[in-house]
Amino acid sequence: MTDGTDGTGSAEGTGGTGGSAGGGEPEVSDSLRTFGEVFKAFRRRAGLTQEEFAERVPYSVQTIAKIEQGRRFPQPDFVERAEEVLDAFGALKGAARHLSRQPGLASWFRQWARLEAEAVSLYTYECRVLPGLLQTEAYARTLFVNQLPPLSDEQIEAQWVARRERQRLLRERPNTSFSFILEEHLFLRRTGGVEVTRELIDHVLELAQLRNVEVQVMPLVRTAHAGMAGPMQLLETSAPRWFAYNEAQRGGLFITDSKEISVLQRRYARMRSQALGLEDSLNLLQEMRGAS
Repeated sequence: MTDGTDGTGSAEGTGGTGGSAGGGEPEVSDSLRTFGEVFKAFRRRAGLTQEEFAERVPYSVQTIAKIEQGRRFPQPDFVERAEEVLDAFGALKGAARHLSRQPGLASWFRQWARLEAEAVSLYTYECRVLPGLLQTEAYARTLFVNQLPPLSDEQIEAQWVARRERQRLLRERPNTSFSFILEEHLFLRRTGGVEVTRELIDHVLELAQLRNVEVQVMPLVRTAHAGMAGPMQLLETSAPRWFAYNEAQRGGLFITDSKEISVLQRRYARMRSQALGLEDSLNLLQEMRGAS
């Protein structure tokens, strides 16, 4: 994830602001290394060198080598092409499905990401950066590029792929209710520049048209604010059971205690009444889009 969030800056575990509670960046998963071994076995079975396979995909030899070593997340078109060229009986597609939401996600965020994929309700308040589920590629890459310590190109790519995969939830789970409360200043900061901000606002306005997505803006001037303690996420499962997640500079806090969750639920409910209504929020975003 703050959401770069998903680690954030809205990290959400992918490194908007960095590593895990124990320090360090999101690590390469065992499943990524396993995919590399499976792919390499099928390539050798086909009697192709890396150079010969590269000519048929087409991808660079360096990229193929990194995928085999488990150091590069395979793009969907790579998996499709490899299946065709290597006649892999669907094995590569099957292995690739187990990579979703793992590479590029910090270890401390993965438990939340698994619950997020099955939630019936997800509430998010952010005051630092746009939540990862709402970010555009340009906005997300701006966060990644400016992260400290610096990320490699491979890490940036893995984090964006992980975030893009998570964003599919908004459209693929139409029965899940997504609520976002966003501070107005997140758009006024113009992270990445004017054009990146315009694209971001357009993207948020588009997502807000989905029946399962609600976006509210907390205005700059508000004499009472229940969220001054920082960002939060609340999640309801089909059980039903509630969980919460709070993220800081170098780690995340996964909350299961019902009393603590109740406090956060009350704060979120109050913020919904303090933020602009749905229609007024979208009108404000449209005004900011024109003024940016």
